[in-house]
Amino acid sequence: MTIELRPLTAADAEAHCAGEDELTVRWLTGGYGDVEGTIEFFEGLAANAEAGIGKRGLGIWKSGRLCGYIDYTLDIDDGIDADDVALAYAIYPWARGQGVAVEAVRLLCDVLRTNKIGTRAAIRVEPENTASVRVAQKAGFTYLRDFRSNRDTHPDGTPLTFSLYLLDL
Repeated sequence: MTIELRPLTAADAEAHCAGEDELTVRWLTGGYGDVEGTIEFFEGLAANAEAGIGKRGLGIWKSGRLCGYIDYTLDIDDGIDADDVALAYAIYPWARGQGVAVEAVRLLCDVLRTNKIGTRAAIRVEPENTASVRVAQKAGFTYLRDFRSNRDTHPDGTPLTFSLYLLDL
């Protein structure tokens, strides 16, 4: 299995939208994307990468086929320290259960180390998202604590609870 991380372009928007499902919406995006909005989002990620600020995202490719999304940001202060780098990811249904997310997280952590971005990688995951909990564990992250979010809420407005997993970079 060959996993690669590459910048996303407008040409990837349709495949990305086609890969979204109820789990992607539940655990990451909060809603289904459309191609036009996804292109704008990808262009924003590229601008952030060029400027070295904000959220930066990459596509995950398995054997040359787009199979997911991963991003990182230093701009989240909800439950993590100032120099921690928050990671988020989603794998399309056809590629789940094959170790793709674990390898993508490891590859992204290598990029962060090489570029000296942050001191720790952080995965903030709702405890009920057992697949992402397993990814954090298999990628070598250590569980630190559960915490109530100061920014993310359930549809009824109550704060989400996250489990925090950290990995020294």
